[in-house]
Amino acid sequence: MTLEQQTVGDAEIRRFDYDDATTFVADLGDGAEIDVVGNTAIVVTDDGQYDLSLPENQGATAFMKNGVLTIEVDQ
Repeated sequence: MTLEQQTVGDAEIRRFDYDDATTFVADLGDGAEIDVVGNTAIVVTDDGQYDLSLPENQGATAFMKNGVLTIEVDQ
């Protein structure tokens, strides 16, 4: 399953394409946390835990700020 097809709870993941990177964003609200292990982003919300597969060998970075999940993938 690709990031374009995934949701995290009720939050839809939105995709933004740029010249040098692709960014995926989801507003998860307060209390959400993220941890990256290998090429998997593990997102924990009040609704549960979600594992998101990150592209291999493309310099993916995932982080949370103010309840917004952002995943940046270099191209």
